[in-house]
Amino acid sequence: MKNEVNKVIGDYIKMVEKIANGRVNVLDFGGDMVFYRGEIHMIKMIGDNPGIHLSEMARNFKITRAVVSKTVMKLEQKGCVRKEKDSADLKRIRLFLTDKGEEAYLAHQHYHNLYDSPLFTYLDGLSSDQLAVVAEFMKRANLLVDNHF
Repeated sequence: MKNEVNKVIGDYIKMVEKIANGRVNVLDFGGDMVFYRGEIHMIKMIGDNPGIHLSEMARNFKITRAVVSKTVMKLEQKGCVRKEKDSADLKRIRLFLTDKGEEAYLAHQHYHNLYDSPLFTYLDGLSSDQLAVVAEFMKRANLLVDNHF
């Protein structure tokens, strides 16, 4: 049993290292729809939360407002994001997707639907007890990652 446990932990650590050291930092959806991972995930957050403020994005991503601001500026230059002053507080900026941003948002959703569906199908086939074991493993595995990164 100890060898089996070591193999599972080893496989998990390999996966974490692969994610941490991943080489695929750019997602190319064709044409001029090429984004860094951070950019496309900001597009996703804006698409999921139209009118979101920079500070909310920073809190959600656990990064500084300066990093969010810089990335949003790049997305604005690419024609994917537009800013509006918040009518309730003119110091705050609300973020929305443009038509091009919406296209990128949908392309990103399609990408995840295509590549993530085998895992979702597998999880859907598990019993409640089996899914509880996976959930507990993920909880404990995330603690391991928190301690190492």
